[in-house]
Amino acid sequence: MASSRGSSIYLGELRHHRFKPKKHRFSYRVASWLLDLDTIETLDKQLTLFSINRFNVVSFYPRDHGDGSQAPLREQINRLLHNYNIETPDNVSLLCYPRMFGYTFNPLAVYFCYRDQKLTAIVYEVSNTFGERHSYVAAVKPEAQPDDGRSIECNKQAFPQHVQQQANKALHVSPFFPMNCYYHFRTHPPGEKVTLAINLNDASGKLFTAVFKGLRKTITDRFIVKQAMLLPLQTLKVMAAIHWEALRLWLKGLSIYPHTSRNFFFSHSRAQMPMVKEKDFVPFASKKSKAANREKKK
Repeated sequence: MASSRGSSIYLGELRHHRFKPKKHRFSYRVASWLLDLDTIETLDKQLTLFSINRFNVVSFYPRDHGDGSQAPLREQINRLLHNYNIETPDNVSLLCYPRMFGYTFNPLAVYFCYRDQKLTAIVYEVSNTFGERHSYVAAVKPEAQPDDGRSIECNKQAFPQHVQQQANKALHVSPFFPMNCYYHFRTHPPGEKVTLAINLNDASGKLFTAVFKGLRKTITDRFIVKQAMLLPLQTLKVMAAIHWEALRLWLKGLSIYPHTSRNFFFSHSRAQMPMVKEKDFVPFASKKSKAANREKKK
């Protein structure tokens, strides 16, 4: 059977590109699930191979996200937005990796919050391999819309083409990056496509970029079987890739920044619109800039 309205799967590619002190890049196929937190319970009833809070081929456990409490995720997001004076949303959708055969790890999960069918906030939830989590909470204000004011229509909701936000780094993630950095997020909210792109920057410039681009697929039992065949144990693959690429970076001689354990699990901070939008955002604008440089040389 098909999924409930609002939930879907985005099948695509995740790319990582380190720029300095030594270049390093890799990519792999992933499937991210967009789960409507207001209607997710219906998936358990509609689908044979998906369950909530119990083992299945694909399963969703709310405790894999949020602050670790027993409070429903929807209530947690409402409370988190309230802390930053952001109005309570009518609808919240979570883009994440659910458990496959009982296992998951989400380096980044993203909550899209809507009110009156408009995107009003995005929460970027980052988890590290040390069992810690931090949420960057960002209001989407009118000035965050594209300069030309255009939007796209999907499922009767108007989404800005891209939203750009930034936040100071607040959680130790990779041992090869220092803490005195900031993130620049560029997001194309879920429609027929979704794009999540993150730059990590320091005072010297861009250090790292991660980009996920996915195409929307309807959730069905048949597609879950297809996903299990094409991307078996996807989240184990993500965790294995993290450690394998870390080993490669270590062998390249990169410095390691030690992790300082903290005495709390969950934290949060504000993200905001950047003062200046990044014009050379890899990979979106870099190709254009390179092409422009080639034209100048002619």
